[in-house]
Amino acid sequence: MNFDKFPTEVVEKLGYYVYRLIDPRNGNTFYVGKGKGNRIFQHLKNADKIGDEDKEDLKTSTINDIKVAGLEPIHIIHRHGITDESTAHLVEAALLDATPEAQNIQGGHGSDDFGPMHSSEILNKYMAETAVFEHKLLLITVNNSVSRRGLYEATRLAWKIKQEKAEQAELALAVVKGIIKAVYIPQIWKPATIENFPHRTEDNFQRIGFVGIEAPAAIQALYLNKKIPDDYRKPGAAFPVKYVGIT
Repeated sequence: MNFDKFPTEVVEKLGYYVYRLIDPRNGNTFYVGKGKGNRIFQHLKNADKIGDEDKEDLKTSTINDIKVAGLEPIHIIHRHGITDESTAHLVEAALLDATPEAQNIQGGHGSDDFGPMHSSEILNKYMAETAVFEHKLLLITVNNSVSRRGLYEATRLAWKIKQEKAEQAELALAVVKGIIKAVYIPQIWKPATIENFPHRTEDNFQRIGFVGIEAPAAIQALYLNKKIPDDYRKPGAAFPVKYVGIT
């Protein structure tokens, strides 16, 4: 039975809930979310309104592809009756961490700090020495891209930051789950274009990247494999670049 709205008496019993959208063509989960009322059905309605392929994200394009095939996404509610939004955030994050194929633009709430970790990463998180910053720095979190691109490539581009601020940085630190994993000296910052970075597949003049080298051993020793201070670790913060000593 297909429907796009819960009856009022059902909504009253649901409370906050956490859900998945599943592609019926292959059984893959393509979105994880949380909400109240009829939030679970809103994605289909929003997809109908867009009508511009250039504005579609992966979730929306998947919904439209499913509908072109004459089908509907499968809606699964995993946990309902949740009484507060903060708990719903945590349940959503845990489900999203366990569903890596989901096409959510952002990771789960708090995933960088409390999401899946190897046991050695847990030790690093809580036992590593805290870094003491002695330079003007860019702290660049690369949790989601390091496995695909490697530390240097994931750290150096492409960032939506002001070039005049980036050029103040003496060092760029690659941060993975709160631990500093690489230390680079940016030598020049350039727009993130194919001409400047030939391996890129498209130009993006709104973002920049750097060409740099690894810092010498004495500087590496100050920071490598140390954790960033708690002041720079705000749970749920989405922007991956943080400034230290830069105005």
